Amino acid sequence: MNDDRSEPDFQILRLPGAASSAQSGHLVGFDRRELQAIFQIYGRMVAVGVWRDYAMDFLPTRAVFSIFRHHGEAAYYRIVKEPRAARKQGAYSIIMQTGLILKRGPELPRLLAALEKRPRLV
Repeated sequence: MNDDRSEPDFQILRLPGAASSAQSGHLVGFDRRELQAIFQIYGRMVAVGVWRDYAMDFLPTRAVFSIFRHHGEAAYYRIVKEPRAARKQGAYSIIMQTGLILKRGPELPRLLAALEKRPRLV
């Protein structure tokens, strides 16, 4: 329970002695706008019954949102935010279960459109 006098429900994680490009020890994370876009598509796919679970990992060089079909399997898709790659190939990438990069680019909503199921002509 969180009232006005208590501490917030979240913490900023800092790694002691993190040896990477993030010398200050801060972890890369998703901001509110990015999470909103991810959870919009995630919610639709859960409602359809395709996806069932997710996990988030925050590391010094990247943040990863993993999507699972079943909780016991490997991640079906991984949405990766890697700010140091922003100039070269875009900060965001979607990686399939096999390790193949499905899409990569600077705009997250455009990449997430690749995950939408398209109706098929039968």
